[in-house]
Amino acid sequence: MRIAIVGGGAAAVALLDSLARLDARPASVTVFEPSARLWSGRAYGPDLDAVRVNAPPVIMSIRHGDQGHYARWLGERAAAHLDERLGVPLVPRALYGEYLHETATAAAARLPVDVRRDRVTGVARRGAELVVRTSGGHEQAVDRMVLCVGSGTPHDLFGLAGTPGYVGDPYPLARTVLDVPRDSKVAVIGSGLTAVDVAVALASAGHAGPITLMSRSGVLPHVWQRPVRHEPRHLTAARLREVRTAGDVARLVRAELDDLGEDFDAFAADLLATPFEDPVVRLRRQLAAIDAPELGRRIVQQAAHTLGPLAWSVLEDRDRLTGAHHRTAVSLSSPMVPVNAVRLDRLLEAGQLTLVRGLSAVVPSDPGFRITATGGGSRADVVVNAVNPPPQAVPEPAASLVASLLAEGLAATAPGGGLEVPAGAPLHVVGDLAAGGTFVTSSIPAVAAQAAATAQALTAQ
Repeated sequence: MRIAIVGGGAAAVALLDSLARLDARPASVTVFEPSARLWSGRAYGPDLDAVRVNAPPVIMSIRHGDQGHYARWLGERAAAHLDERLGVPLVPRALYGEYLHETATAAAARLPVDVRRDRVTGVARRGAELVVRTSGGHEQAVDRMVLCVGSGTPHDLFGLAGTPGYVGDPYPLARTVLDVPRDSKVAVIGSGLTAVDVAVALASAGHAGPITLMSRSGVLPHVWQRPVRHEPRHLTAARLREVRTAGDVARLVRAELDDLGEDFDAFAADLLATPFEDPVVRLRRQLAAIDAPELGRRIVQQAAHTLGPLAWSVLEDRDRLTGAHHRTAVSLSSPMVPVNAVRLDRLLEAGQLTLVRGLSAVVPSDPGFRITATGGGSRADVVVNAVNPPPQAVPEPAASLVASLLAEGLAATAPGGGLEVPAGAPLHVVGDLAAGGTFVTSSIPAVAAQAAATAQALTAQ
């Protein structure tokens, strides 16, 4: 079996690690990754120490079925990054990138891996083989291809690309903060985890000017609570295979909370109030609840990452989570770490940071930008795009390859987004681009689970 892996980020690391641990191994594995971000991807390359991994170690293991893999790798380094509020280490993203790099290196030592720093632009069938073509003019015959191309490109909502003062992609933040004048008025499009990263990075670098997080909803991420060990009895993989609707999932959560003596209706009402409550009030209330004994949020957040892919693949009413309740679901399932929440609160208290709801327009205006939102207009010298890529969107560098796969009949566009692979086709997809993947696009457990299943399928063929 000759395998081509297109993309060299976290999904590729998870796949290599899974392949290396199987008894039956491929004859050759070629990884195609043209960028300088081999193994770390966009999110985990060299950056500021203030930019932390936004999740506890238990859901950051790249090895499926081994939740302690990442924690063991951290070893004694964990003590230097211990978050006192959560009681777990929260490391700089660049250090997590080192974990991915070392995991990939260890897997490559057990596999015949060749890394080509070239972009795959197309593929063609040749009998039972696939012929991979690259931008460098290289052609290579393989038996199977695995797409590990990551998530899509951040969307330029207001067509600002090329405008002086506009930052289309804030990562790496070390570069962004250097490019932003220290006293400038900065407006950040978005209020999710990326926007939080931008605000924290600017403050850590000594930015003295005002910072505004602006979005349509104005909703901030929830705040992680201190982990508490709990083994669900109802919200389990076996039970989730039987669900069909979001209401079915809610009933499992209700049963879980009933067993704990907690009030499901109060928990649900609090979640549904997310878009309407003052985001600063909610932020401070959740900071005060980091050690609260109630387990509702903890249970749902853990399940979103560890069981989310399974639930997402069987739900018949996904539009409820991608429509009216989208921001609430994203805020809950992708919370921020307390250290960042505290920094936001201090910036808000000092008046340096403001939150704006109802964003409707950002227009270049010499000098700077003119912003229109609910409650009036404002101006900014610099605008940073912190909008997350649309779920299951095709990354721009992979557009020609995906077009080729569709033309060759190796994949089809799924009605709900992403790529479907016909039965028997010599193609697999790992990550956000897989149809029926996961609601949490950045979920490491989801990627690791997909990679493990793909490794099994490849070696069984």
